[in-house]
Amino acid sequence: MSKVFLGSAAISGFLAVSLGAFGAHGLESVIEPDLLQTYQTGVEYHFYHSLALLGVGILAAGHQEQKSLKLSGLMFIAGIVIFSGSLYLLAVTGVRWLGAITPIGGVAFLVGWGALFRFAWQLREEK
Repeated sequence: MSKVFLGSAAISGFLAVSLGAFGAHGLESVIEPDLLQTYQTGVEYHFYHSLALLGVGILAAGHQEQKSLKLSGLMFIAGIVIFSGSLYLLAVTGVRWLGAITPIGGVAFLVGWGALFRFAWQLREEK
């Protein structure tokens, strides 16, 4: 799983930089300021969770059998796709109902962080 998470983190980081640059330089004069802020929120969370996914990938290299790490990584990926993806689409299309999907991605992020906490707690108990 480590290779999957590390590869996903690399791709996700690449996309976060690309989409951030697109938003800053390509959308600035095209969409309304409130939608540009929505887009930027998607980029920020995309970046944060790309780094979190990188950390999970590094941890998974030494703890292949930890189900909580696997869950954490999968939830970070799901959160990036659903949370950031819905904000990108909302900003670019102006379709406001997409905002109703965003909290599902937020919950995925929370589950990912909770699973990472569980992994840390299990490490504490092993010592």
